[in-house]
Amino acid sequence: MKLKQRVVLLAILLIIFIFTKVFLIDNLDTSAANREDQRTFQRMMASLHIGLDPRLDHTLQSPWEIAAQWVVPREVYPEETPELGAVMHAMTTKKIIKADVGYKGTQLKALLILEGGQKVVFKPKRYARDYVVEGEPYAGYDRHNAEVAAFHLDRILGFRRAPLVVGRFVNLRTEIKPVATEQLLGTFMTVGNNTCFYGKCYYCRETEPACADGDIMEGSVTLWLPDVWPLQKHRHPWGRTYREGKLARWEYDESYCDAVKKTSPYDSGPRLLDIIDTAIFDYLIGNADRHHYESFQDDEGASMLILLDNAKSFGNPALDERSILAPLYQCCIIRVSTWNRLNYLKNGVLKSALKSAMSHDPISPVLSDPHLDALDQRLLSILATVKQCTDQFGPDIVLVEDRMTLSHL
Repeated sequence: MKLKQRVVLLAILLIIFIFTKVFLIDNLDTSAANREDQRTFQRMMASLHIGLDPRLDHTLQSPWEIAAQWVVPREVYPEETPELGAVMHAMTTKKIIKADVGYKGTQLKALLILEGGQKVVFKPKRYARDYVVEGEPYAGYDRHNAEVAAFHLDRILGFRRAPLVVGRFVNLRTEIKPVATEQLLGTFMTVGNNTCFYGKCYYCRETEPACADGDIMEGSVTLWLPDVWPLQKHRHPWGRTYREGKLARWEYDESYCDAVKKTSPYDSGPRLLDIIDTAIFDYLIGNADRHHYESFQDDEGASMLILLDNAKSFGNPALDERSILAPLYQCCIIRVSTWNRLNYLKNGVLKSALKSAMSHDPISPVLSDPHLDALDQRLLSILATVKQCTDQFGPDIVLVEDRMTLSHL
């Protein structure tokens, strides 16, 4: 063999060796990451049941102090939370020492201060479990049980970006009225034999109060995030106009995602992938009302998109509002870890997991069976959407690695 031929052959062999090595290393890294995703999923499934037990391992700390220490830029609570049951038990049993109208917004809520100084947001029951909210996907009152279900779905998806929520029954006459501010107390009334209130908000009306069953009102309580983590509000790039006949740009511009990718904070960092995670989360719960979102202040796009205010969800199990998925099908990217988790949850696992996770809540059953069935059907639509993307662009473009190390020091 001539020298020139030998050199060419050696060069070809070297290129093959290099590509083989790179391919094997990439595959090993991916396999290791996938195995870790599988282990994380198994740990989550093993800890689905949350017993509301008042006992704490950290006897020198209150449940509020423990929950406050969980919060970091990329999650509200850690993967392993042996004290979660104790914190949620405190949320549903601690004495209410003050009650006021809710923070500004469009929907009825009350701000409660629990023993120990912890703030929680109370959302009252407005609908029976089997009530179907007709009309636009964002129609109707807030659903308190939707907040509970959304929190547990956040756990199951492995996002850990939703504040803690638990159901609670309160006696309006003995627990709320004696500690209510004049502003809140002025909105109380009696309708028949039921105690009611209508609060203060954009859509709050004296003619549309929330009423207890006698004096006992069912609702949800959401744990207020620590004041040391102030929030910053952002307009959602895929928000709706809420005006008949006027479309948002994303509703008619097929290249809209390309424009979003050129603007801060979506041009770098994890925020765009958070938007897509949130679109998946919102599609599963039927929430078409995320016109704004919150992150921690001064984060330059590095902190998480916090999954606040999920009560416009689980309104109509028969309505699958595909436009909620626009960030996913327009950008055609998704985190590998999210993709793996969604695949672990197919074949009925999602419905079973959520039903199990909510079974110990004080207001259980939290969702009706049609809503649970809808989750599994919507999951199939999400998986099909990602497959369309991978068929068009290839998995290397669509499936994005974004695994950030989290610190709880």
